[in-house]
Amino acid sequence: MVPNKQAESEEAIVPGEMKGSNELEHVEGDEEVDQSMSGFKNFLWHGGSAYDAWFSCASNQVAQVLLTLPYSFSQLGMLSGIILQVFYGLLGSWTAYLISVLYVEYRARKEKENVSFKNHVIQWFEVLDGLLGPHWKAVGLAFNCTFLLFGSVIQLIACASNIYYINDHLDKRTWTYIFGACCATTVFIPSFHNYRIWSFLGLGMTTYTAWYLAAAALIHGQDEGVVHSGPKKLVLYFTGATNILYTFGGHAVTVEIMHAMWKPRKFKYIYLYATLYVFTLTLPSSAAMYWAFGDKLLNHSNAFSLLPKTCFRDAAVILMLIHQFITFGFACTPLYFVWEKVVGMHDTKSICLRALARLPVVIPIWFLAIIFPFFGPINSAVGALLVSFTVYIIPALAHMLTYRKASARQNAAEKPPFFMPSWTAMYIVNIFIVVWVFVVGFGFGGWASMTNFINQVDTFGLFAKCYQCKPPTAAPHNH
Repeated sequence: MVPNKQAESEEAIVPGEMKGSNELEHVEGDEEVDQSMSGFKNFLWHGGSAYDAWFSCASNQVAQVLLTLPYSFSQLGMLSGIILQVFYGLLGSWTAYLISVLYVEYRARKEKENVSFKNHVIQWFEVLDGLLGPHWKAVGLAFNCTFLLFGSVIQLIACASNIYYINDHLDKRTWTYIFGACCATTVFIPSFHNYRIWSFLGLGMTTYTAWYLAAAALIHGQDEGVVHSGPKKLVLYFTGATNILYTFGGHAVTVEIMHAMWKPRKFKYIYLYATLYVFTLTLPSSAAMYWAFGDKLLNHSNAFSLLPKTCFRDAAVILMLIHQFITFGFACTPLYFVWEKVVGMHDTKSICLRALARLPVVIPIWFLAIIFPFFGPINSAVGALLVSFTVYIIPALAHMLTYRKASARQNAAEKPPFFMPSWTAMYIVNIFIVVWVFVVGFGFGGWASMTNFINQVDTFGLFAKCYQCKPPTAAPHNH
């Protein structure tokens, strides 16, 4: 079913800002009294094209995790690191495609019932509710919100970890306090529709950092006596594997990004195209860093810690800090929407009132970042316990159950893709994903990542003041 004109006019809603944002309004928005200012504002602020969605996906997919992938390579070895990045990248692209199909199916069914989504942002748990019922809604809501909560925590931890390499006069815990307050300002960004310029800038920042890591490692050359012993232990191997699973599981915000598009049906392959670009960032930087430093990375989960302090490194750190602020907003915005719906503020037009209502969401994130400052190991734990279900297992199961009946398949809003025209083939792929991710990602990955995480707690303790910081030198100075 092709959405009708009224449905198209409600594809991307910015509550409190616009009554509806369709293509006609987007084009005619510049014909206001102040034409130049309106056009400039639309250019920076109102994004709903396929290009905007691509920038959002690519920018959101790899942020601080870029700095932990060399650490994962030291746990996995070069060959496994490369293979698993490609494997999980394609797996993640497939399940993002499934989520987009289910969103379109949900919209198509609701539009037949003349349901309006004006001033309402559709979320993943609502899609599950509409297609499979309240029990699936509860499961989707629990996993999605918990994952996004810890995804925001990880960005906050990364901010403190990175800034320490520019200014070590303050410990990482103090920096967490500071950046928690800074990231709280994301409550003023209404929706993903308003991330156009931020997504564009964010991807540029990540691109610079990735190629800086690759170039700096190659210029540095291999350390004297460098050892490449990975994979050495099963615990480390599966910990590294789940960090890569986490890397390409960033599509917990797929539905919100789709809903911000003027034509959501165009999203189908956007995540795959974004992943292909992300490969050009993650593979060269990870491989070069592991080639240069080898096993030394096992004790340095942040790649910046092994590179010499230069203006180029400082620029990369600053750019990553800004990008982590953007990614914090990406992860938190769906949580803001959920909380607004809970407290009855989602339809409120005032941005300031909505921002005030959103603030309680930031407080637990701030607190958890201070309790668990384990940059690197926390990625793997979140990947195994939350990402495995949120963005791999649940979408695959939901797709199979939604189209389990012949009538559902016959009336499907989206037919199987051209490269897999058989429903049977789709079911085989989905079953493989469910079994693989449950056994390898959640089972072995959960065991390994939690073992490693507990070791970090035993070594550094909760509320660690400065995780993996160099001990202060007490050498006396002679004058």
